Amino acid sequence: MKIKKALTLTVVANMTSNYSEGLGNIASVQKIFKNRKVYTIRSRESLKNAIMVQSGMYDDLQTEVDGATQKMANENLNASNCRALEGGYMSTKGTTYIRKSSFYLTDAISCESFVNETRFHNNLYLANNAAKSKNINLQEKAGEAGLMPYQYEYDKSFKIYSITIDLEMIGKDENFKQEEGYKEADNKEKADRINSILDAVENLSLTVKGNLDNSEPIFIVGGLSDKKTHYFENVVKVEEDKLIISEDLKDKIEKGYHVGLLEGKALKNENEIKAELNPISITKFFDNVRNEVKTYFNV
Repeated sequence: MKIKKALTLTVVANMTSNYSEGLGNIASVQKIFKNRKVYTIRSRESLKNAIMVQSGMYDDLQTEVDGATQKMANENLNASNCRALEGGYMSTKGTTYIRKSSFYLTDAISCESFVNETRFHNNLYLANNAAKSKNINLQEKAGEAGLMPYQYEYDKSFKIYSITIDLEMIGKDENFKQEEGYKEADNKEKADRINSILDAVENLSLTVKGNLDNSEPIFIVGGLSDKKTHYFENVVKVEEDKLIISEDLKDKIEKGYHVGLLEGKALKNENEIKAELNPISITKFFDNVRNEVKTYFNV
């Protein structure tokens, strides 16, 4: 019997991209180039930060400045008793300590190549209010009133990303030892940390340019695995708003993994997905995986 070592999920979600460098008053979304086309992304760093914040894993975060701003980590505050350090850290204050993250994300990459949709805005109301308070003519002294037009690229589309959690590393900090070995959280804390991350993925919400973005899973596949890798990364594909149901995808699922689907016709071949993959609801999917995590840690 193969021993479970990881929890791996691959998600299809309708989400916005995050922004990269701006040029003057023009903001552009992050992009990558592959297959001779340009695709928008939400970077793994942006995703990880959102998940850490929304899961509550950053609630006990402490930072310090030692040349660079970094997470505080020491003998008394480490990954065994501080959830914020579960995502990895490097502390250079005094002795340098490095602990890798116990979970990994891929970039969330758009399923379709980028088509530029530019949005144009201005702060006319605020500038007009300032002009009134200064008793000046807005058209004649727009600069003095602070009138500023701006524009940005906008993208909200189906994106696919994967997350894999190392079950053997969660809650452990090998930088610091105690009598029984390395400092380590108890099993209940380990399960709670993983399930907090799952809660965040299930209800992921992003704030982009002042707008609330529901980034919950439309389709999800995965579960506990004996392989520490993004097991479904190469077989979950969406083209023209249809999930590609390949033999490889079905073969991988049959090795003991779960499939979840959010019904609502977001994916055009919803009926085919139901017939071929026999998915459960997104809510049941996460309930099942959370229960598997609790069983794994005997809590």
